[in-house]
Amino acid sequence: MNELFGTLPDGGPVRRWTLERAGVRVRVLSYGGIVQSVEVPDGAGRTTDVVLGFPSLDGYLAHPEPYLGAVVGRYANRIAGGRFPLDGRTYALTPNEGANSLHGGVRGFDKRVWEGTPTAHGVRLSRVSPHGEEGFPGRLEIGVTYTLTETGALRIVYEAVTDAPTVLSPTNHTYWNLSGSGRAGGHELRLAASRYTPVDADLIPTGALADVTGSRFDFRTARAVGSGLDVNLVLDKGVSGTAEEVAELYDPASGRVLTVATTEPGVQLYTADHLSDPFAPGAAVALETQHFPDSPNHPAFPTTVLRPGESFRSETVYGFGARNRTTSDA
Repeated sequence: MNELFGTLPDGGPVRRWTLERAGVRVRVLSYGGIVQSVEVPDGAGRTTDVVLGFPSLDGYLAHPEPYLGAVVGRYANRIAGGRFPLDGRTYALTPNEGANSLHGGVRGFDKRVWEGTPTAHGVRLSRVSPHGEEGFPGRLEIGVTYTLTETGALRIVYEAVTDAPTVLSPTNHTYWNLSGSGRAGGHELRLAASRYTPVDADLIPTGALADVTGSRFDFRTARAVGSGLDVNLVLDKGVSGTAEEVAELYDPASGRVLTVATTEPGVQLYTADHLSDPFAPGAAVALETQHFPDSPNHPAFPTTVLRPGESFRSETVYGFGARNRTTSDA
């Protein structure tokens, strides 16, 4: 089902698709490819929206910077100095965080209207990013397909082709709170990552891959997320051809469980400490599957270069479940 969700200042319509299967309901917007809501049951069958979102389009237009639920790109995370080399040429991007490019620039994928096409148990959003958009080279044809699987998991598949060499690393920026309200620092995270990418004062990777042992970035054994985290964790599996499970987020208060499977080599763990009105700092946890920040400027990182004749494909699957709370959890 799709319906009119709102109208942009230029008069353009924004549509909303509702996907329902296996007790899960997801709503997706054509504006920014935003996941507006994800309603899932707990162990007792009580259904709650477990992501941060706004009830109307005005909220997203008034508060764009958190990137709530949006597809971000062309390049998720940061590119240092808004510049990168490719095939002997340096490309200058539109800076939007000091000198750096963040999440695709001033008007990235999150602020564009996508064309929606229904699919079996889902919707495919597509658009053409013209050559030079936010400084990125190549005419990029990109599609993002949201599907609810037979078990109620949310599968997100990104596919793209280009007519000139470019770089590409999109992700989804959904914020999760498995209780549906309050703070998320008590959620327990297990994540299969033995290393992380240290950063400088501007959150740009130094190029090193550091061991998480003894650091606050070690989630190889499940523990509370806490606060103060905005870090790219290097997944032990690396880049994979099919989505492999890499993380589990558990909320002791509700018993809800979120699993994350991906083809990507990294996850940006963000504890949302900089959220502001109408949301409280720490109200959610973001798990952004991605290639590493600033990869175009670090040849040793997994490549994000896409060339003509190649097909880009990335997949992330968010699975939902619940388990009974223990006596100590209650």
